[in-house]
Amino acid sequence: MLLARLAHVSLEVAATSSRTRKTALLAGLFRETGPDDVPVVIPYLAGRLPQGRLGIGWSALRHEVTPARTPTLAVTETDAELTAIGALTGPGSQAARKERLAALLGAATADEQRFLRALLTGEVRQGALDAVAVDALADAAGAPPAEVRRAVMLAGSLGPVARTLLAEGPGGLASFRLTVGRPVQPMLAHTARSVAEAIGRLGPCAVEEKLDGIRVQVHRDGTRVCLYTRTLDDITDRLPELAAAVAAFPADRFILDGEVIALDADGRPRPFQETAGRVGSRRDVATAAGAVPVVPVFFDVLSVDGSDLLDLPFAERHRELAALVPEPMRVRRVAVDDPTDEAQTEAAETFFQETLARGHEGVVVKGGTAAYSAGRRGASWLKVKPVHTLDLVVLAAEWGHGRRTGKLSNLHLGARREDGTFAMLGKTFKGLTDALLAWQTERLGELATGDDGHVVTVRPELVVEIAYDGLQSSTRYPAGVTLRFARVLRYREDKRAEEADTVDTVLSRRT
Repeated sequence: MLLARLAHVSLEVAATSSRTRKTALLAGLFRETGPDDVPVVIPYLAGRLPQGRLGIGWSALRHEVTPARTPTLAVTETDAELTAIGALTGPGSQAARKERLAALLGAATADEQRFLRALLTGEVRQGALDAVAVDALADAAGAPPAEVRRAVMLAGSLGPVARTLLAEGPGGLASFRLTVGRPVQPMLAHTARSVAEAIGRLGPCAVEEKLDGIRVQVHRDGTRVCLYTRTLDDITDRLPELAAAVAAFPADRFILDGEVIALDADGRPRPFQETAGRVGSRRDVATAAGAVPVVPVFFDVLSVDGSDLLDLPFAERHRELAALVPEPMRVRRVAVDDPTDEAQTEAAETFFQETLARGHEGVVVKGGTAAYSAGRRGASWLKVKPVHTLDLVVLAAEWGHGRRTGKLSNLHLGARREDGTFAMLGKTFKGLTDALLAWQTERLGELATGDDGHVVTVRPELVVEIAYDGLQSSTRYPAGVTLRFARVLRYREDKRAEEADTVDTVLSRRT
């Protein structure tokens, strides 16, 4: 497939707000997409590079290059050249990278150049494209949309499903099963304002601790144990103590969902950054494990000894979990079998307060009849926290003054719009330690797309959890509101920008 065709469809998709039109455009493109093109076409459409970061920043793209008159670049050829450019290292690599990038842009038409620049700077914005792409793929292949969605859930991403569908047709979907060793996207939670509200919405339920740890999915097949993050990264070699713990469980094959967390000597959670740093560390694992040991806490089971449990009610899955996982490694919980029983609802509220007293961040209230909706933020899981928090995206940062001179300090914060762009809600420099200032200066420098000497604009990729006291009306910001007393709690590198809170979520909290 020519890159020009992909660039043209991307432009048309961005220009329409109609979901039906987006679906039709993508379905037409997928009908022309060969199976070998899928690993490039799917992520490019979503504005992502299959390779991740390539080290190609705005400074390498700011010089104009005369475009080609006729499109000749194929998507696979283009991606191979970008991979080669990103792999250049050592003395002279920066000059060589600019030279090869200029040659690639010179072989591209004007439309292709615009698309490539947007792709490389993270500026491809086409709305919530993943969900639309699933429907478009089903249309293009003549497959039932529900079956395609389930296959994507089990595969962990759209790419493998698209490749199989376009090569084999709808019959190929049968190959996507819940398989030990192949991670699935985790089920996520919506928000409720209080435990009482959550119970009222769900009916019979369980109230479980919400830990300030790192989500982990554990797969065991005999003696082989694999550990995955919520973004499906393999971290098996980083957590040997966790692999050893699950090796003792009384089953040969299973998939568990839970978290790992670092606790202090009193059993209270250590700072989230310590847990994140431990899980993220690839060096000297033995030393890291000694300095920051982590413990697993499991709250769900998806498969046991060949039985797929995804569609079982949550209450039944928990019985399977209790039979498999020792109590010290299961999340604390209290059941609410009858929401009209005042004693049970009071016990749930007491449990919430006790959870906070133990240093955890809140609770998750889970409907007893709910299936496991992998990859979705299901309405049957509701998280309750005691403070207002939002996961926002850093859009820019300002150079600091005084003792913060030379550091990127004041953050410009944005919430996600329906079309995939971001609406700025305000700024904050509060809550930043010296260590966090140094880290964010380096990290935001890697994402920079411009610097006027005062404000550094960045690719909207970095998610930060913000606490705030409330919302107030503001004509200065596009959503009509701004955050009161916003402060940084932590960075969420385990989340993508697509998972940040939306403008609608923000506005729904306005009182």
